[in-house]
Amino acid sequence: MMAESDNTADATRRLNVKKQTLDDAYAIPANFLEIDVVNPMTTITAGKKRYTDYEVRMRTNLPVFKVKESSVRRRYSDFEWLRNELERDSKIVVPPLPGKAWKRQMPFRGDDGIFDENFIEERRKGLELFVNKIAGHPLAQNEKCLHMFLQEMTIDKNYVPGKIRNT
Repeated sequence: MMAESDNTADATRRLNVKKQTLDDAYAIPANFLEIDVVNPMTTITAGKKRYTDYEVRMRTNLPVFKVKESSVRRRYSDFEWLRNELERDSKIVVPPLPGKAWKRQMPFRGDDGIFDENFIEERRKGLELFVNKIAGHPLAQNEKCLHMFLQEMTIDKNYVPGKIRNT
């Protein structure tokens, strides 16, 4: 009986933890992935249509990403495309996007509708939260559509879905 309690004591004894130094505390984290959705810009096309796009900036040291820093511009419809691709081809539960805001697109409003600064800022925050949740998921990090969304200037919607292979 005595041997069994010794094993329990051994099993529950705390590991000797090395004290963290200031260098350790302020060193670059082992793995990081930072994505910011910033600089919304509303553009008016030749046909007098307006759309807002956002700069999606990424910084990482994760080996799965070939490019360690990138900046691309994306519209809300591009975020929808990413969400649909992940829902169709991956095994992850994809978080919702901020809403489509149909009521804000009605004519004869007293504000700028979907081009109102406050709405654009709320949407920007929601898109940033969405893309960070997805990109933080280890399974999503291997999906071609996420890499294309974060790093390619234009999204090839005719791409062949699949996993990223590190060679």
